[in-house]
Amino acid sequence: MESNNQDPNNTADLTDFVQNLLQQMQTRFQQMSDSIIGRIDEMGSRIDDLEKSIGDLIQQAGLEEVDMGSQKPPAKA
Repeated sequence: MESNNQDPNNTADLTDFVQNLLQQMQTRFQQMSDSIIGRIDEMGSRIDDLEKSIGDLIQQAGLEEVDMGSQKPPAKA
């Protein structure tokens, strides 16, 4: 036969266990969140660097095309 009365020590132990578990989960989620945010920031910096490099290459290619276009071969007589 089951008793509806719960042992107060058992209830307190269970409460402590659940609170400890929730605290551990909160700490772990915070660590993961910080890690993800750090990686996103790093990725953003890399994208900015890549955009700058691509812009520099486009500008350099454009200048070379202008330089090559102004150096026409001499006309044949």
